[in-house]
Amino acid sequence: MTSTIKPRDSKELRQAVEWALNEGATLDVRGSGAKLALGKPMVCDQVLDLSGLSGVVDYAPEELVVTLRAGTPLKDIEALLAQRNQMLAFEPPDLGPLLGRPAGEGTLVGAVMGNLAGPRRLSAGAARDHLLGFNGVNGRGEAFKSGGKVMKNVTGYDLSKVIAGSWGTLAVLDEVSVKVLPAPDQTRTLLLLGLADEAAVQAMCAAMGSPHEVSGAAHLPGRTALRIEGVAPSVEARLKGLRELLADSGARMEELGTLESRTYWREVRDVAPLKAAANDVVWKISCPPTEGPAIVARIRAGCRAAEAFYDWSGGMIWLALPASADADHVLVRGAIGAAGGHATLIRAPEAVRAAVPVFQPLPPALAALSARVKESFDPKGLFNPGRMG
Repeated sequence: MTSTIKPRDSKELRQAVEWALNEGATLDVRGSGAKLALGKPMVCDQVLDLSGLSGVVDYAPEELVVTLRAGTPLKDIEALLAQRNQMLAFEPPDLGPLLGRPAGEGTLVGAVMGNLAGPRRLSAGAARDHLLGFNGVNGRGEAFKSGGKVMKNVTGYDLSKVIAGSWGTLAVLDEVSVKVLPAPDQTRTLLLLGLADEAAVQAMCAAMGSPHEVSGAAHLPGRTALRIEGVAPSVEARLKGLRELLADSGARMEELGTLESRTYWREVRDVAPLKAAANDVVWKISCPPTEGPAIVARIRAGCRAAEAFYDWSGGMIWLALPASADADHVLVRGAIGAAGGHATLIRAPEAVRAAVPVFQPLPPALAALSARVKESFDPKGLFNPGRMG
């Protein structure tokens, strides 16, 4: 049975990595484990549990920066920021319920390591764009840090862009600093009812290309949602302009107020609208927005039971398919084809994830580059071996 190492501070964290390096032991690096079922299954010698490294190190609301330990729950950070009317602008999703875990278990560092972002990704950027700096330990047992606690701190390579999205395969983080932003006073949502996928994507792209500063654009079956945020007079003026812009769309229009809107977009963020049965496999497809409807149509031609909704103005598709031995990965990735984009298998049984590529296979040149990056950070393959394939 795999045993667990649970460091209490940065010194013990480095000692744990040094021990693994000297013993040739592999480490299953995790915070709360809320996203453990995302990625290829791993067989490791030890669990490196970071939940003991928890708490806020520094919060400077006037500087729009918070620094925290790696095991700090995301819900604690969001509650702290809400007290000062601030937020994590990239809207890190809570994928726990989608992955069969309780809501609210995930950590902020887990979201950063997956480079996960919600509907505001369109206007605010991805998780990596909000990571200012970090301290950690690499696979050579060396403590190192990158960036700092201010936006203009530039020292050598921006390792934050490399670490975000690495799923814990390059280094173990101890402490991170992230940018925060003021929360909007008002949030309103314009709903366009009755649009088919193609017309909905056209409307979303028109809205995103307008001067009305739309911060969220999602299309659920029969319902297209456009979010406007800010101070009340500005929100009202921009909503009026958006209605006028889309008057010829043929859709019936409704509006959601601030409280309804916040609930609505939180559900979109957490993939709650996806009509997925308990044993369905779930994919996330990133693609050019205008290609989304055609990709979904090609998938439905091969699997009529496919369920889907669109976020990021059509640039991200959440897709549920009936359970199968290979998660229909050839169908899904073949549907993307020359359109460009990539597909990630978010939820599937362990046996399926072991048998098929979970993450989009890389072209040879990018695969070689990724291997060199892995070699430079973790030459012995200590951290989360095989998780990304």
